[in-house]
Amino acid sequence: MGITGQEIKNVVLVHGAFADGSGWRGVYDVLTSRGYRVTIVQNPLTSLEDDVAATTRVLDLQDGPAILVGHSWGGTVITEAGIHPKVAGLVYVSALAPDAGETTAQQYEGFAPTPDFVIDVGDDGFGYINGEKFKAGFAADTSDADAAFMRDSQVPINMSAFAVAVKNAAWRDKPTWAVIATDDKAFDQAMLQHMAKRSGAEITNVAASHALFLTQPGVVSDVIMTAARNAG
Repeated sequence: MGITGQEIKNVVLVHGAFADGSGWRGVYDVLTSRGYRVTIVQNPLTSLEDDVAATTRVLDLQDGPAILVGHSWGGTVITEAGIHPKVAGLVYVSALAPDAGETTAQQYEGFAPTPDFVIDVGDDGFGYINGEKFKAGFAADTSDADAAFMRDSQVPINMSAFAVAVKNAAWRDKPTWAVIATDDKAFDQAMLQHMAKRSGAEITNVAASHALFLTQPGVVSDVIMTAARNAG
């Protein structure tokens, strides 16, 4: 079924740390087959400011209102970039959702550690997911071959970005949805639920790993289409 005249047709997808936009291919294929115009941001992962700028640049190109979607670290990015006037709604995909004045690192406070998710940080301050822990911590529901490719094509993030506070929390003013992976090993489940509930999001839970943006394109796309039908 294609989009109706009342639906928002534009979707902007924002990837998280340690990945790039190619992981959204499944979601892209579902949405474009339904008539949506989908654009994928390629975050440099060099700073929060740089990633917000990359997202804003894509939002500026939209020809009307858009649904802005973020996975993991991409949630912090859309929280700030989502104040853009073309953003009609937000979708968080196992994503961080800090409040204004909060850092990404603060979201972890008070929640259980995640021993299967280990970040190795180089002398230059950029971090990679530990190779031996990659599949268990990030992509447990992918094949060994796919997990190995993701591991070996990681995009490192400047770890200092996690200590930068967002200035704005777009979820306070924009309708919000969240897809939460119930087998996520990168974030404590209670942490994900807390952030989603605090943001007032309509929550969809799905049995998946942290890589649900890749492994659950149908569920993620369904939530984005729900946002497109209702955010306007």
